[in-house]
Amino acid sequence: MKRRKFIQAALATAPLTTIDPPLAIPERAEKGFKISKGEGRYHGHIQLKGVNANILDVKVSGKDTNGALAVFEQTSLSPKRGTPLHVHPNQDEVFHVQEGRYAFLVGEDRFELQTGDSIFLPRKVPHAWTQISEKGRMTVMLQPAGKLEEFFVTMAGLTIEPSQSEISKIFADHEMQVVGPPLKVD
Repeated sequence: MKRRKFIQAALATAPLTTIDPPLAIPERAEKGFKISKGEGRYHGHIQLKGVNANILDVKVSGKDTNGALAVFEQTSLSPKRGTPLHVHPNQDEVFHVQEGRYAFLVGEDRFELQTGDSIFLPRKVPHAWTQISEKGRMTVMLQPAGKLEEFFVTMAGLTIEPSQSEISKIFADHEMQVVGPPLKVD
């Protein structure tokens, strides 16, 4: 019994500094918010240059989720154009086609998506997509957010059409790696 009282007394008087403090929870948006159709939460409409001339609207920023999630709406204005084959080492992506048709290459598998279809692109798997229809619109979700929002802002800020090596560098600067050419469609 003396031993039990000794242990209880020792624990009761032990300095609290020996116990690790709880991990700090990063700040996140504390209120819900609405982003209307045709609007972006930050940056206004982001008009891309380089791989295509599409418009992106940030719906949920990594700033809102402390980097856990990002959601974009893409208005596609570039028939027969898309992304080079590339890899996101740290992000999973989900695309949901709201309007139009697109071709996707995910690893070795080719898919054609149309209005209402969705596709999951796992991290570390090479992928590319190309717009098939004259116009289109997709919702794009990334988890975690990574640096894609900054990538879009960088691509919109270009003043001249970048070379393939410049595109590869911009991708690399935003945690992506170009591993092949864009997906061709007829």
